[in-house]
Amino acid sequence: MSAPPPRRPPGGRLGRWALLLLAAPGVCYFAVFAYLPMAGLVVAFKDFNIREGIFGSPWNGLANFRYFFETGDAPRIVFNTLFLNGLFLAATLAWGLLLALMLNEIRLHLFKRVAQSVVFFPYFVSPIVISVMLQVLLAGVGGEGGALNDALSVLHLPEVSWYTEPGAWPWILTVVKVWQLGGYLSVIFLAAITAISPDVYEAGVIDGASRARMAFSITVPLLRPTAAVLLVLGIGRIFYGDFATIYAIVGDNGVLFSTTDVIDTYVFRALRSLGDFGTTAAVGLFQGLVGLVFVTAALIIQRRYARESSLL
Repeated sequence: MSAPPPRRPPGGRLGRWALLLLAAPGVCYFAVFAYLPMAGLVVAFKDFNIREGIFGSPWNGLANFRYFFETGDAPRIVFNTLFLNGLFLAATLAWGLLLALMLNEIRLHLFKRVAQSVVFFPYFVSPIVISVMLQVLLAGVGGEGGALNDALSVLHLPEVSWYTEPGAWPWILTVVKVWQLGGYLSVIFLAAITAISPDVYEAGVIDGASRARMAFSITVPLLRPTAAVLLVLGIGRIFYGDFATIYAIVGDNGVLFSTTDVIDTYVFRALRSLGDFGTTAAVGLFQGLVGLVFVTAALIIQRRYARESSLL
């Protein structure tokens, strides 16, 4: 008995063109803003000057890389970048997951929608607005006091000059990032939760498991692939500091540079004061290469120890 002839997918050629048209904006975006600018990476190996342009400027080998790594600030800046991004990644993923679990337990549909909107709103708040809010909270409108210090006074605790205490700022910035990204990540986890089969939860109910038990014994393990993808994406950006948020909040406050100065803010100040495009391009290339190594290593480790959620 012969097999039936293969059927064409619905829509035929028109459907395929529709899919290509749907993908076109994304392809154009990455082509223009990700791949075409790669030609400018040659600036990292040149003594760039505007008059001769990118391809006319003389080559200078690895001098731009040496300039950055031979400065005494390089170890501190690299450490701050890795430390802050590691804090941001761990804290935001943990809070986003916990927030998704709590929102998933809300049974009143209207209240659940309102709660999702409230926790998602900070994602759209500008870093400038966040810096003003933080200024009011930590130092007050006139630069003295602040709501947090007022609360400390009520508790008979000494006030703190937050903008001269560098040790506190990694944790302050982490709280800001958790507030800003927690709702966004919770939406991603909630979308993954909706894909879990109800039969799994019914089996848990039959076994007598409580809702908390099912959340941590059923939901969390099944969210491991989603968390792994978000973790790999975060690791790929671990050498890129959150320039917009950090610079908007810290600015040029040199007192806080010892714990908040990251590669991106350092390069921005160097470019602003020296106009050295070559060093800036060299640092950007270095960040990209290290990010590639980190992502590859994370994918290999993930494939070895969590094959069921591996992206390779």
